Amino acid sequence: MSGTTMVAIIVFISVGFSAIASMYYKHLAFKEKMLKHQNSKNAEDAKLSQELAALKERVQILEKIVTDEGYSVQKEINNI
Repeated sequence: MSGTTMVAIIVFISVGFSAIASMYYKHLAFKEKMLKHQNSKNAEDAKLSQELAALKERVQILEKIVTDEGYSVQKEINNI
């Protein structure tokens, strides 16, 4: 093998490894970005879950008030 061929092979190997390393670091950055997005989404989901639970509780209380017989009597008295 001549010296020129060996230099060319070394250059190609170096360029190949640097391209692979570059793709790997871009992949790591992408994974990190996706993880941050997932974490923020999980926090938002938890907040919405708490809000939904509070709203369900309020609806149950309102249903109890409306279906209570005393409520309808009070409503009729107010209408008079």
